[in-house]
Amino acid sequence: MARYNAWMNQAVYDAAATLPAHDLAAERGAFFGSLLGTLNHLVAADTIWLRRFAAHPTHFSALEPVLALPAPAGLGAIHSADLALLGAHRRMLDQLIGAWTAQLLDADLDHVLDYASTTGIRSHKRFGDLLLHFFNHQTHHRGQASTLLSQAGVDLGVTDLLMLIENVADHGAPAAPA
Repeated sequence: MARYNAWMNQAVYDAAATLPAHDLAAERGAFFGSLLGTLNHLVAADTIWLRRFAAHPTHFSALEPVLALPAPAGLGAIHSADLALLGAHRRMLDQLIGAWTAQLLDADLDHVLDYASTTGIRSHKRFGDLLLHFFNHQTHHRGQASTLLSQAGVDLGVTDLLMLIENVADHGAPAAPA
C-alpha cells in the first residue's frame, strides 16, 4: 500500500502540475473545496496520523523525522498554496511512509494505540486497523482529486491498484510502475 500510495500521489501531482494556479485553487464543491485544498488535507491528515503512529511502543526509527514537523492545526490546514512546495513535502512523506512500513512486523499490528482526535476525543484502536484506515483515507481523497482533475479537463489515467501488482509468476518480485 505504501508503494501504491507513493505511485498514485506522484501521478496526481504530475497531473495537477498541468493546471494553472487559479484552477488548482478554484472552488469545485469538494469536501476541502479545491484540488489544492484536497491535496493539503492529505498532507495534514497523513502528518497527524504519522505523528500518532510514532507513539507506537516499537518506536519506529523511520517515523522520527515526522516528530520534527509542525503539527497541523487541523484537517483543513494548508501546508502550502504552492503546488511545487506541497509536492516536495508529499514526496518526503511518501518516502518516510515507505521506510516506516518496511520496518513493520506482524506483531506491531495487534498493538492497541491510544490517541486523541483533532477535536480531543480519545480512542483506543488496533494499530493494524488504523493502518488500513490510513491508506484507505488517502485512496478516498485521491479519488476526489481524480474527479476534480477530470472536471478541470485533465485525465489522471489508470489508478487501479491492480496496475501496480505485477504477475509474480512471470516477473518475480513486484515492482512499482515506471
